[in-house]
Formats: sequence, C-alpha cells, structure tokens
Amino acid sequence: MSTPLLQVRELSVIARNGPREITLVERLSFDLGQGEILGLVGESGSGKTLACRALMRLLPSPNLRIEGKSVHLAGHDLLQLDEAGMRRLRGRELGMIFQNPSSHLDPLMRIGEQIAEGIRLHQGASRREARAEAIEVLRQVGIPDPKARVDNYPHEFSGGMRQRAMIAVALGCNPKVLIADEPTTALDVTVQAQILRLLLELRDRRGLSMILISHDLGVVAQTCDSIAVMYAGRLCEHGAKHQLLAHPRHPYSAGLLACHPAAQRQVRLMTTIAGQPPLLDALPPGCRFEPRCAQALPLCREQLPELRESGPGHRLACHTPLLAAGLS
Repeated sequence: MSTPLLQVRELSVIARNGPREITLVERLSFDLGQGEILGLVGESGSGKTLACRALMRLLPSPNLRIEGKSVHLAGHDLLQLDEAGMRRLRGRELGMIFQNPSSHLDPLMRIGEQIAEGIRLHQGASRREARAEAIEVLRQVGIPDPKARVDNYPHEFSGGMRQRAMIAVALGCNPKVLIADEPTTALDVTVQAQILRLLLELRDRRGLSMILISHDLGVVAQTCDSIAVMYAGRLCEHGAKHQLLAHPRHPYSAGLLACHPAAQRQVRLMTTIAGQPPLLDALPPGCRFEPRCAQALPLCREQLPELRESGPGHRLACHTPLLAAGLS
C-alpha cells in the first residue's frame, strides 16, 4: 500500500480550566490517502472542528494546548514545527475552508487581494502574477466573470458566492490537503449541491485530499470515501463509506444513521438518540456512550473501549458491536 499523505497519531487537545485540565479531543489517529475525502462526523461538541484546528495549529484560545505522538504531512511533523514553520506550511500544504465565510473573509479587503496575499507569500509571485492567479482560481471555483468580480468586496457576493470565494482563498496556494468545516451550512439545497459538486470536481482536477467536517450524513454519503465518527472527543468508528453506512457496527453510528431524515421517511417515525452527550469534565468511567446505549453491558460501564481493528480497513471502539457481514 502507498504511504498515506497525512498521518495523524494520538492527537489530543487539552483545556486548562483553573487548576483542572480537561481533554477535549483524545488520542485521535487516522490516515488520509492521496485524493481521499474523509468525512468527520458527530454531534455538535464532539470535537470535530477542534481536532482539525489542532491540525492547522490554530486553536481558538491560549488555554488550549496540543499533545500527540505525531502529525506527518509533506515530510514534516506538524507537532514539532515552530510557529514560523507552521506559517510556511499553512496554505501551501494544508488549507482550511471555515464554517462561516462572513467571519473569515476580511470585509475591508477585495476578494482578489485576499486570494493573492497567500500566493505572494508562499510562491513569491509579483502583484500582477498573483492577481492573474487569483482570477484563475475564481474561475475554477465557478465565480462568474472573475476578471470583474476579483475586485469585489465580500458583501457584494451572495452566500453561495462567498463560500466559493472562501474555497478560492484556501486553494490559492494549491495545498495538498484541504479541511472543509461544514462548507454547506446555512446554504439552500440547490447551492449546497453546487458546493459539494465543486469540491468533488476540485478533488478530481487537482488530486486534492480532503477532510470534510459535517453533522449531515447525507452530505457525507454524497462526497466522502471514508467516514470517521467522533463522540465526546474520541473516535468510535472509522471505515470505508459504503461499509459504514450499510453496516454500522458502533451503536452511536447506527443511531446517527437512524436519525437521518431519509431513514425516518422509510420507517415513517421520528427517531432520536435518547439522552445527551456527557460533559467532558464529568465523563463516565467506562464507555462514554454507555448512558445512552440500549445494549450496554456492565463491562461498558466499567471499562473504556479502545479503538481496534475489526476488519479490513475498519476500526471500532465498542465492547458490544453490532453484527455486520464480513466482520467479526
């Protein structure tokens, strides 16, 4: 097998709260192959976005710190780089599309300038060269009349066009890995489909690898090759998309699928997962999903299950996994 493009080993994010420390993301490990799209799913607060911000080394608070064995990308261990090293790598090797373009596009800078800024920084291009490249990137992400729109400000774009502009900013330096954090949130269904189709086209055209953060399994089913399910800061199941969607083995994964509107239409019944995720500063001693799990055993209450291989290309952290064809 070829070497993965991105290798994450036991990545953790820890928060200091006075004298206490709380682990918000715990020992996250996964590989991302060339051209692969990995869907990172889970309820709000499960640690999806925080984990990816840790990959970028862009944590939102000084009270947070990163620990882990290694995060290898493009011949570098991101956990060992100083801030100057990370600045050289961000954008050029690893890019991110943030959830709300209005919060991450500078309202006082023209769209073209925001794209060209990274091109000049990382590629040493002249202003004229960077502007020409910015126009080309806007064309690639489907902005109409890019030669004119390159001089527009963010407020002159619609919501869908702002999201495309955000993608253009992230793609300006041609990164190898792109993190997309809920890229279709707050967009109508038609525009959502356009953005998802654009991401797939960019993957095919540029050979991009992507991490797609989403709580919508319908979006993940349309776009991703593999799925990693997070719960309360930990990875609980990880496998190929077709396998995980058809035969989820973790009760939480099965619960998420049952809650999807398409599944509810089939059974004509509104389905939910009973209870609430645990507070990360008051975790149960055993499995974190145990208080909400209908098939929990006494062992689940006492011992935290480790993430282990449970079949070809499939990993699971559960004492009482659901049965699936071809897996033991």
